[in-house]
Amino acid sequence: MTLLIILIVIGLVAWALRLMERALVNQEFSLMLAGFLVASSAAAMMGVYFLVGDYLLYMHELEGVDPTYGNGLEFYAADFSSELPSANLISPGQLSN
Repeated sequence: MTLLIILIVIGLVAWALRLMERALVNQEFSLMLAGFLVASSAAAMMGVYFLVGDYLLYMHELEGVDPTYGNGLEFYAADFSSELPSANLISPGQLSN
């Protein structure tokens, strides 16, 4: 997953640089603005990636779970499934009344 995010960010940065290069050649402000926005989205994507990683690590420390356990999602999925009510709460005799 990390490799995919890094590849996406590298692609966004390359696209931003290409847009900005065209903006300088064609003297177009709109292309420069588009390049800036694409570069900003790449930076924001990396920022969110690091913030979510730190948040999951923080939540694991609060729960007393080893941070090397799974990728974080398995822990929360297991915790969520233990809180679901049982499907056999209503007996068949109660439905006919």
